[in-house]
Amino acid sequence: MARISFTKVQAAGNDFLVVVDADDALALSSESIAELCDRRLGVGADGLIRIVRSERLAEGRGVLREAPEAEWFMDYATRTGATEAFSANGLRAMARVLIDAGLAELPAGETLSIATRVGVKDVQPNSTGGFQTDLGRWRLAGGEPLVHAKGLAVARPGLGVEVGVPYVVVALSSEEELEALDLGVAPRIEPAHPSGLSTAFVVPQEPLVKNGVGRLRYRVHRRDLGETRSSGTAAAAAALAVRHWAGSGAPHHWSVAAEGGVLQVRMFPTEEGEHLGQAGPVRTVFAAEIDLARAEPER
Repeated sequence: MARISFTKVQAAGNDFLVVVDADDALALSSESIAELCDRRLGVGADGLIRIVRSERLAEGRGVLREAPEAEWFMDYATRTGATEAFSANGLRAMARVLIDAGLAELPAGETLSIATRVGVKDVQPNSTGGFQTDLGRWRLAGGEPLVHAKGLAVARPGLGVEVGVPYVVVALSSEEELEALDLGVAPRIEPAHPSGLSTAFVVPQEPLVKNGVGRLRYRVHRRDLGETRSSGTAAAAAALAVRHWAGSGAPHHWSVAAEGGVLQVRMFPTEEGEHLGQAGPVRTVFAAEIDLARAEPER
């Protein structure tokens, strides 16, 4: 029976099991990941982040060719055991564990570059003791599909937004309509996406802009997880969609609230195009060891 060490970290209500596996020695099957993340049979989490030296993985070595400073790779899987490109809230969780474990240093003004399956994501410390992240470029993609959801009387048009993870964002008319959604049932999207889409439902706050900052609330149904208390990529997609709908005078800084907490989303220009920045809370819950019920093959 294999034993692993992990740290449980929560970031704006998203919780992660973070495992340091620097040399890629631990073979975790999707079944074991699902078992560890199960809230009744395991520890419980929205996903598992395995921290591996980039040079030890083919995907990591590909990133290193473009960004040799990205020493550490985020190998992220959701609680179902399915591999995902990256987690925006998980970047802050990974940075917290790397620094606390003495595997990275991040003094004020410096940057920690993390390799992911969709390129490098940069992390910097902020004034609140947490982190701000550069999520990279984004794009409108997927048109305006119709979204059927339990609790909505009629289907609503959405907006396809790609932020490393594909979303469709749907505007609702009120907080009451947002709360009436039953996201225990997966929304149905027409036309269907071949690999599935996560869906963010958003309500602008009144007033929409306060002190130069846009304000909105959202709920999210993740394509392989169901509803979660928060999602960094969903918050980014929601802010982008509302800015798009609001027009050219809309702000580039948004305060995005969900059940799990508030995230700050910024859009800023770079030489390669507009990037997304995000800041939010992160907290270590506990560290422990656990025996895997499923025997894992040795590498």
